[in-house]
Amino acid sequence: MPISNIWVFAEAVDGKVKTITLELLAKARTLGGEVTAVFGGDGATVAEELGAHGATKVLATGDLGEAMPGVAIAAAIAASGQAPELFLLGTTYEGRDVAARLSVKLDKPVLTNNTDVSVDGDTVTTTTPIFGGTQLVKTRFTGTAPYLVLVRPKSFAAEPSGGAAAAVEALALADAGATGTARITARHVEEHTGPKLDEAAVVVAGGRGLGEAAKYEMIESLAKLLKGAPGASRAIVDAGWVPYSYQVGQTGKVVKPSIYIAAGISGATQHMVGMKGAKNIIAINKDPEAPIFGIADLGIVGDVHKVLPKLIEALQARG
Repeated sequence: MPISNIWVFAEAVDGKVKTITLELLAKARTLGGEVTAVFGGDGATVAEELGAHGATKVLATGDLGEAMPGVAIAAAIAASGQAPELFLLGTTYEGRDVAARLSVKLDKPVLTNNTDVSVDGDTVTTTTPIFGGTQLVKTRFTGTAPYLVLVRPKSFAAEPSGGAAAAVEALALADAGATGTARITARHVEEHTGPKLDEAAVVVAGGRGLGEAAKYEMIESLAKLLKGAPGASRAIVDAGWVPYSYQVGQTGKVVKPSIYIAAGISGATQHMVGMKGAKNIIAINKDPEAPIFGIADLGIVGDVHKVLPKLIEALQARG
C-alpha cells in the first residue's frame, strides 16, 4: 500500500510559521496522501498559513506554557494512539528533540541529516550528503511505520499551494514522566537588523582572511549596503570575533541566497556545505589556489582589505 498519511512537525515564532516548516509541507505535498501538521501551541494561530502550504489538518496541543516543547509533544503523540506513516521534522533544536524522544517512546529509528525523501509504494528512502556533500547516501527504512525523518533546512523550496485554512484538532497532553518537570526558565531573542541570515537574498560572509575582529565591520557595512545579511566562517566564530548565530556551515546555518559573497574565506568543506547551494557565489581571496574558487561563479584574486573598501565606496557613491 502506498504512503497515505504524512505528518509534518510545525514550528512558529510569534504566530508566524518558520520557513523550515513551509519547506517540509511543500515536500510532503509531492509525496501523496493527506498532510497533517503537528503543532505545540494554539493551532488556530497557524491554521491559515499551514493550510495555504498544503496541510489539511493541524493536531495542536494548545498552550504549553513553560513546558519543554519536545518533551510535551513527543509524550502527547505517543499517548494519542495516532501515528503517521511518515513524519517529517526539521533539523532544528525542537525538531531533533521531538524526533529523539519519539524514537524512544515508539521504539522506531530516526534517519537524520537528510536533504531529500522519496516514496515508492510503501518504501521510504532518504538522501544524506556525506564527506562535505561530495557523496550522497540513500537509506531505506526496512521496518514498519511510522518512519521518522529529520531534514536539513533549505533542502526544499517553500511554495504555497493555495489551500484553505487547515482544520484544527486537539492533541491531548500526556504524562511525560520525570522529564515532564523540565521547564524553560529564560528565553533569549536573537537581535538583528535587516534580513535573517538563513532567509536573506544576499549574504556577505567573512573569514580568517580579514585578519582581525575589527575588520569584520567591512562585512557588516557591505551587507547593509546590499540589503543583505552578514555571515561568517567557523574559524572567526570560534575565535570569538562574531556570535555563533552568524556562522554558515555544517555546524552553523545553511543558506541559499541569490548572491553569496565570501570574503577572506578559503573554503573549508565544513563551510561550503552551508552555502554551496547559493545561486551566485562570489569569492574574494588573495590565494589563487583557495578551494572556494572551485565552486565560485566569480572569483576575485585579491586582498580583501583593498577589494572590500573599494566595493563599499562604489556602492556608497551610487547612493
